[in-house]
Amino acid sequence: MNPTPLARLLIVDDESAQVIALCHTLAAAGYATSGAGSGPEALCALRTAAADRAAAFDVLVTDLMMPGMDGIALLRAAQEIDPDLVGLLMTGHGTVDTAVEAMKSGALDYILKPFNLRTIIPVLSRALAVRRLRLENAALLQRLANRTTELEAANRELQRANKELEAFTYSVSHDLRQPLNGMIGFAGFLVSEKPGPLNDRQKEFLGNIHRGGQQLLRLTDELLNFSRLGQQPLERETVNVGTMVREILHQLRDAEPHRNVELRVSALPDARADCALLRQVLVNLLSNAFKFTRRVANPLIEVDGRQQAGQCTYTIRDNGAGFDMRNAQRLFTIFHRLHSDRDFEGYGVGLSIAQRIVERHGGRIWAEAAVGQGANFTFTLPAETL
Repeated sequence: MNPTPLARLLIVDDESAQVIALCHTLAAAGYATSGAGSGPEALCALRTAAADRAAAFDVLVTDLMMPGMDGIALLRAAQEIDPDLVGLLMTGHGTVDTAVEAMKSGALDYILKPFNLRTIIPVLSRALAVRRLRLENAALLQRLANRTTELEAANRELQRANKELEAFTYSVSHDLRQPLNGMIGFAGFLVSEKPGPLNDRQKEFLGNIHRGGQQLLRLTDELLNFSRLGQQPLERETVNVGTMVREILHQLRDAEPHRNVELRVSALPDARADCALLRQVLVNLLSNAFKFTRRVANPLIEVDGRQQAGQCTYTIRDNGAGFDMRNAQRLFTIFHRLHSDRDFEGYGVGLSIAQRIVERHGGRIWAEAAVGQGANFTFTLPAETL
């Protein structure tokens, strides 16, 4: 069984004795060699070999000065057949300057005549290293092209899915909301007894219908908001987070004027963020803090922030119901709730919306809590967005 050759070489010279001598010398050193007496003959051999990648030549060794087609012209034509082919020029002492110029045209190196095997082998080793690098680069480019094609296909699929989501959003906002509003409106109209008097049981049933319709409409609105977050472009601007937090807390306090909630707001760093979306995050987190401190005798809500280590961090802390940290991983899953409807109202969508908004800004959000000892919700925005 013949050993695998070190490389496949094509040797070209118009002097047949030179071709034969070099072929024999390099074959004895472990190379597979083929010879050609002219440029056109060499190009024919290259085309034939290029049809089979396993038979393709690795290195073209050509004389610089040949009649008809010189070595430079041959190298240029050869690289059109195989762009990864490495070219070496053979030249006499009197044409070294010309060989250097030829290297600028694509040859990797040159070999001086008369030949010396100790000189030729290092040049061939460098040439083969370049050949391997070119082949690896070509393979990498091909994988990149394949991956690009896959990504383009995935992007088209994503665009199609987004269009379907938009169609769903339109359907929900029109086809579902319209009959819901009608049901709520008619139930409210009947409860008002304008069409006629109702007994207590009829009022109770209609009241349940009215409240159920309103709950479903609010859930529909939450779902619409959640589905639109992935499509809504971010419009970043400098946001005074401290002012925004105080406005939201003022509105929440006005909504429950009978409650005495202690509020502590520290100095908060400004954010470079989408103002409307950041407000949604803060509304959801602060509303939860108000909700889950409802059964506490002395409710306390604290908001603080800092800028360090390449990011801005904001924390909302309360002394409310808290939760078991064993359930923390599911906390931001849409529709997942840690408290029953009997204890606290809600749909399990608000934290999912907050997480999606924060992550779209390049930040992250997490929570720490203990049952009956309150909860801390913290989110960050990376420094480059500030």
